[in-house]
Amino acid sequence: MHTPEICRERVAATYELIRPYIRRTPTIEVDLADFGLSAHPIACKLELLQHAGSFKPRGAFANVLMREVPKAGVVAASGGNHGLAVAFAANKLQIHSTIFVPGVAAVTKQERIRSLGARLVVVGQLYADALAASRQFASESGTMQIHAFDQPETLLGQGSVGLEAEQQCPELDTLLVGVGGGGLIGGIAAWFEGRVKLIAVEPRAAPTLYRALEAGHPVDAEAGGIAADSLAPRKVGELMYPLAERFVDRVVLVEDEDIKTAQKALWRVLRVASEAGGAAAMAALLSGAYRPQPNERVGVLLCGANTDAVSL
Repeated sequence: MHTPEICRERVAATYELIRPYIRRTPTIEVDLADFGLSAHPIACKLELLQHAGSFKPRGAFANVLMREVPKAGVVAASGGNHGLAVAFAANKLQIHSTIFVPGVAAVTKQERIRSLGARLVVVGQLYADALAASRQFASESGTMQIHAFDQPETLLGQGSVGLEAEQQCPELDTLLVGVGGGGLIGGIAAWFEGRVKLIAVEPRAAPTLYRALEAGHPVDAEAGGIAADSLAPRKVGELMYPLAERFVDRVVLVEDEDIKTAQKALWRVLRVASEAGGAAAMAALLSGAYRPQPNERVGVLLCGANTDAVSL
């Protein structure tokens, strides 16, 4: 089933709406030779410099600006980054927010959510546990649920990353994007509509999109590994799946050790502190899981910085 409301035109319109509230994050040119590989220029989109430390405020602001927020406020379930983004947007627009996170959520993310004035509830161990609890809370309290990835406005907001990347790197052939629930790559896929080759990158310990494409529809997958607080929602969203099926070239799986190596390399070479999920796309390049063709113009999305391991 194609989702007509999640399309290039609506991504552009959403970007105009949220632009006053988000950062236009920079793109820098880097060479893989700096990382000890064969020389090959790549463009890194530094979305980890976004407010609240990840791309998620784009979707959060899209929700609160495009939907009718009740007096009771908003509620979100999150491994950490989406909760941070919703808390940030709610704080900025003076809306009450309640954020449910699982026990796996990094303590640094939990502390930042509280610091933004949100009510934080820690429940269960995995994202699915927090989501179930948040849904029950929403039905009882009358709050508006802001889904981390399976909500049209969320995808439209995240798609604006692709819009900016294209403006900054119009010659791009390929873009590598880390995948959890798929809201980011789904929105980006809606923007590019196949004009750029999209490579989805997932930890082997949490192959949500890989398993979905294998089965022909979203299915439960393993939900563990080093990036479990950002790339392990158990299964991808229903809304993103048709976009991925149509516009994502393929899924590349990376090992936890490759992600750790990428985090260390990003800190060593660029002085960029990336969380595990944010470094997955770079891990695909540095590990050789994805090998660019000689003249391929490759972009890498660095999408999250919510880590306290700044001395990697």
